[in-house]
Amino acid sequence: MAVPLQVEPTGRAFEPAVTKPVAGRSLWRIAWSRLRRDKVALGSAAFVVLVALVAILAPVVCSILGVTPNDPNYATLNPVTAMPAGSFGGISPHHLFGVEPTNGRDVLARVVYGARVSLLVATLATLLSVVLGTVLGLVSGYVGGWLGGLIARLMDLMLAFPVLLFAIAIVAVIPDSAFGLSGETLRLGILIFIIGFFSWPYIGRIVRGQVLSLKEKDFIAAARGTGAGPIQIMSHELLPNLVAPILVYTTLMIPTNILFEAALSYLGVGVRPPTASWGDMLSTAASGFYNVDPMYMVVPGVAIFLTVLAFNLLGDALRDAFDPRGG
Repeated sequence: MAVPLQVEPTGRAFEPAVTKPVAGRSLWRIAWSRLRRDKVALGSAAFVVLVALVAILAPVVCSILGVTPNDPNYATLNPVTAMPAGSFGGISPHHLFGVEPTNGRDVLARVVYGARVSLLVATLATLLSVVLGTVLGLVSGYVGGWLGGLIARLMDLMLAFPVLLFAIAIVAVIPDSAFGLSGETLRLGILIFIIGFFSWPYIGRIVRGQVLSLKEKDFIAAARGTGAGPIQIMSHELLPNLVAPILVYTTLMIPTNILFEAALSYLGVGVRPPTASWGDMLSTAASGFYNVDPMYMVVPGVAIFLTVLAFNLLGDALRDAFDPRGG
């Protein structure tokens, strides 16, 4: 359909401009457009993906480099002092981060395999705490009453619980086999359960606070008016509006759990040697290797620092991206 010409006050005819309707953008599209402009966030996300890929493909990476995490390399040691031959912990083209004293185990291979333990425990523990915190936070905030109050008091109780002491006591006395698991699989399972189970109140409080404000909105009243039950409202109306804060908090919980696992391994109640772990490498370096060469503490320490920093920067960027008051 042709647009009719219009006449200016001067008598000259002109064709009016056709305005296009403004398309609305969802919160996810707005957040993605903000993230794309944040170079720090993109760099942090790339580093997190790189660390995850290295951890998943640890056998392939070590095979390409020609190193192993647990096999001794006595040929790289001084036969008299049992210390690495060469400076900076025995760094060489074949051992890029050097080797450990007394046994000659490759430091780079142990850092790569240690990433598997740290990320596995942190990710699964975070997943457990997010599921528990989301479900219980939804119930406490929406259902309310005595049940909501009971869950809220349970959150307060667990937040005051000495988790570190409890974890040390439990992990230190677990048997060699239980619950159909044994060895390192059992210890990892216990670590994941302890860290995840005692971390859910943090996200549970956030979810409960969000639900308390959302359940008074008009769309919840409309859902009730159509006959929707509590479970349907929580799963179809409230939960989609909680995805953004849950995602943000998840990225901030993973680095916390990485540090928690490293602390337990540092205290000797994490995975047992010779299984590689960043915390165990720090403990070994602090107990005997640090006085010889600080490189043995620097390498796992830098790995923990950079990984935790990348997750924290990514979490901060996601929080800013999903902030409706942001520009």
